[in-house]
Amino acid sequence: MSNSPTYSALPADYNERVYAGVLGKIIGVYLGRPFEGWPHEKIVAELGEVWYYVNDRLMHPLVVTDDDISGTFTFLRALEDYKYDPSLSPKQIGQTWLNYIIENRTILWWGGMGNSTEHTAFLRLKNGTEAPASGSIAMNGQVVAEQIGAQIFIDGWGLIHPGDPKSAADFAARAASVSHDGAAIHGAKVVAAMVAQAFVEAEINKVIDAGLSVIPADCLIATMIQDIRAWHAKGLDWRSGFQEIKAKYGYDKFGGNCHMVPNHALIIHALLHGEGDFQRSLMIVNTCGWDTDCNSANVGCIVGVLNGLKGIDAGPDWRGPVSDRILIPTADGGRCVTDAVIEAHHVINAGRMLRGLPAEHPKSGARFHFEFPGSVQGFEVSHQPGNIENVRVFNTEGHSESGNRSLAIQFSYLAPGVQATVSTRTFPNAEDRKMTGYGLYAAPTLYPGQVVTARIEADPANPQPTTVSLGLFVGRSDDKAEWQGGPTFEFAPGSVQAVKWIVPDGDGYPIEAIGLQLKSEKPTHGTVYLDFLGWQGTPTVTFKHTKTGNVWRQQWVNGVSELEAWSPHIKVIQNEGTGLLITGTREWQDVTVESNLCIHLAKSAGIAVRVQGMRRYYALLVYRDGFARIVRSLDGETVLAETPHPWTYGETPTFRLQVKGNKLIGTIDGKTVLTATDDALSTGGIALVIEEGRLETHSVQVHP
Repeated sequence: MSNSPTYSALPADYNERVYAGVLGKIIGVYLGRPFEGWPHEKIVAELGEVWYYVNDRLMHPLVVTDDDISGTFTFLRALEDYKYDPSLSPKQIGQTWLNYIIENRTILWWGGMGNSTEHTAFLRLKNGTEAPASGSIAMNGQVVAEQIGAQIFIDGWGLIHPGDPKSAADFAARAASVSHDGAAIHGAKVVAAMVAQAFVEAEINKVIDAGLSVIPADCLIATMIQDIRAWHAKGLDWRSGFQEIKAKYGYDKFGGNCHMVPNHALIIHALLHGEGDFQRSLMIVNTCGWDTDCNSANVGCIVGVLNGLKGIDAGPDWRGPVSDRILIPTADGGRCVTDAVIEAHHVINAGRMLRGLPAEHPKSGARFHFEFPGSVQGFEVSHQPGNIENVRVFNTEGHSESGNRSLAIQFSYLAPGVQATVSTRTFPNAEDRKMTGYGLYAAPTLYPGQVVTARIEADPANPQPTTVSLGLFVGRSDDKAEWQGGPTFEFAPGSVQAVKWIVPDGDGYPIEAIGLQLKSEKPTHGTVYLDFLGWQGTPTVTFKHTKTGNVWRQQWVNGVSELEAWSPHIKVIQNEGTGLLITGTREWQDVTVESNLCIHLAKSAGIAVRVQGMRRYYALLVYRDGFARIVRSLDGETVLAETPHPWTYGETPTFRLQVKGNKLIGTIDGKTVLTATDDALSTGGIALVIEEGRLETHSVQVHP
């Protein structure tokens, strides 16, 4: 990695401002999504001015999958995947698209060639056109190339360049060029530059100046921004200013489904008239209309960084209903169920690594550490039978062994025999899985055999002991998760317990949530603090078809053409190219995976480890040409070892692939057939791999 001397030092409040920017982004999406695409007149008639969430009024879930969120935090992963190289290229970012996107299923709006800009670019990439040609006007035409997508995915490049709008715009242009060109590149550069400048500048006009500084003064975006500033300077209110925008830069002036220019105009308009106020800025951009979730997300991120957490918290409770929750469906399914704290730290560490600084991992890398003020990381009172309403969770200072903050679980009344359960998702629950719109594809984040660690403290002022159990919600059917209790401790007032627990077998069902259950022998009140909670290690788990519903298949990220299940068989079908059926998380390191595979037809088929998406993995495969091979898929396929291995369609050999450190051992029917050494991929999940054919299995086993 090159430590570029052009990078300035990170601001002292960098971490918290990044977190505020991430929160602003997701709040903006969740606010604008229920009425995305509505015209201004309909919004005013049915909703009035949009000052707060309207999802309940429109019977729309609040926390949703959305391309703005998924694209922003997925495409930024190109930096991590390419070792934080300051020379990261459009070609490499395009390869990141091909790795994390599952065609017709994840991240993008799949509207078809020449209709959806991102779908068009994906097809170009898939068919061998490298970025930036994949997004160029020369290849796709001006109308397609100048739609909004370059702008909506771009905030992360500003978040990693605090106070450096020029570098933010440079990276943004590289990322945007994968799918866009022309005015869309200029708009992306302006947004990234404004995000970057918001770290060091409190005056919104100077933030906009920074955006203008990175694009040609005579380009369309620059001219439009100057017009909007002139209308604002004349004293027009935001409603009159919007009418001027609509008349000169409205949707009727530009082609396509969702052009960059009109929506970029609303971002600048809302920033000027919102004057840096988080709630007012979001109200204006959402009440104006057009692509509300996209515009609201960009404004939310910019103003979130500008004012930090205090700016978000100055108005109504934006954060409580969200509880930090984010869903990011990609081919790396273990990253789907995430939260604003986790994603903020990925961004923070990208900013640090670019500067040659070590990554930060609060509380020894615990997944849930609550170190940002107000963060709850998805922990909520679980609405299960027996719970009570007078329990709340909130972030608080202190009660931490190695950090500054913890999660408080406060109960104002706990009756004898009544249990209060507080949990956070580790896999989408039944309500999440009913979500419509952008596809929800996920793997669990927690598995049997992994070791959970936590630190719990009882408040010294509690009037009497409280019994606390660590436990899980296991999804044993499509619509219901059952509580499975774990270790139980009695907490005397002021006592502390360090917990270490090996997750028990769940018979192949996914773990949907983890949390704490509280109860008392006598009526009581009090507070318990969760300092941190996390897990590590390789699981010991058998994946198999279950008798109750389709939950088993939902914990596999479906990157194949067809997936069929007729108990006890699991059939995996790929019509063209190579498909993967993936589960597990990026944190798995040394692992063994094995399965009996009956291959009915295939150019190649087998099992994979250290899977990091559709195009990053190691695999043990048998080929139609009579060879067995261990291959590495990473920006193309490399054969690490091969040997003749004749086989016959319809046989059911046992495939086994073990990876430990940099050594891979492949066995078929108990006989070691291949070994290889490689250190390109150090972690990842597992997968079944099929190239143009069909395979069948009864189960897949994973163990250390």
